[in-house]
Amino acid sequence: MKTTVASFLIAGLIAGLAAVSAPIASAGLAVAAEPEKVTVAYFREWPTANQVAQGEKWYDEELGVEIEWRAFNTGVEMAEAMVAGEVQIAYSMGVVPFALAVTAGAPIKVVGVAVDTGGADNCVIYKKEAIDRANAHELEGRRVAVPLNTVTHYKMLRSLVFLGVDVGKVDVVDMSPHDIDDSFIRGELAMGCSWGGPLRRMKGHGWELLSANEQDRLGIRAFDVIAVTNAFAAERPDLVVQFLSVTDRSIDYLDRTPKEAEPLIAEAAGLSLRESNIVLSLFDFYTRDDQLTERWMGGGVQTFLKEVADFFQQQGEIERALDDYSATVDASFYEKAQ
Repeated sequence: MKTTVASFLIAGLIAGLAAVSAPIASAGLAVAAEPEKVTVAYFREWPTANQVAQGEKWYDEELGVEIEWRAFNTGVEMAEAMVAGEVQIAYSMGVVPFALAVTAGAPIKVVGVAVDTGGADNCVIYKKEAIDRANAHELEGRRVAVPLNTVTHYKMLRSLVFLGVDVGKVDVVDMSPHDIDDSFIRGELAMGCSWGGPLRRMKGHGWELLSANEQDRLGIRAFDVIAVTNAFAAERPDLVVQFLSVTDRSIDYLDRTPKEAEPLIAEAAGLSLRESNIVLSLFDFYTRDDQLTERWMGGGVQTFLKEVADFFQQQGEIERALDDYSATVDASFYEKAQ
């Protein structure tokens, strides 16, 4: 893999930032002052507790504005849309695309942890390949697909480095999750790395390179964040606080009444109830008190962002990590949430 691929993509994400930052900021201020609509980014086939409120329109009611839910394929696409001023809130953006975006200068910040994803994404070896963790070096020279600059990309790199694979010799290609799924099942890939529905389908045609438990023992964490644009947070902090409060209400509803909540989540995610519940079983959601602990918004998120960026710098994926990521995480909104 060419080590400049990821940095090239992130550079492209922010390429026009300097030229458009002033008009975007101005437009953001104008819209944020009296918003008629707030656009929230989310993933298809990615069931999350807040989708109770999404389906039941609790956000619209509590925030007092129309909420437009816009589906994206990756966190990189979410970051691009936020930089362009098209999206005000992202739920749930992967921590890795967030880290790389703010490293490149994107005017966005974390206001909460959306979901602790655990084993919800992974890398799968194609069934006809005689490759496992014992001879993972045989992936060198082979074609591997992953959505670049995502949590899955980060976990793949960490896993390959741990297994002694020369990442620079692996033919890594950037694909969307569903394209990976299709290409993998056709036998065009030695390994595919993805999440959600595509990952579940790939597992029917191969096996995981490392299990979720093995990754956890290596300290390879995975979680998604609730991100907002700096302009929206500055001009309408009340809406950010209300968004978090409604999200916590949804998490409590799922905890108290799962039988009522699960069908609503499945419908919003575009999955069958069975498929949705399989993914939900891999997820953990946190409300205000847990969010404000040292593990998360009280320091853990900031530390992990730095670890991720430093790792990508070591791998030659980005030129330089920031010295500190504290300014890109703001717990004050959750502190005010009810």
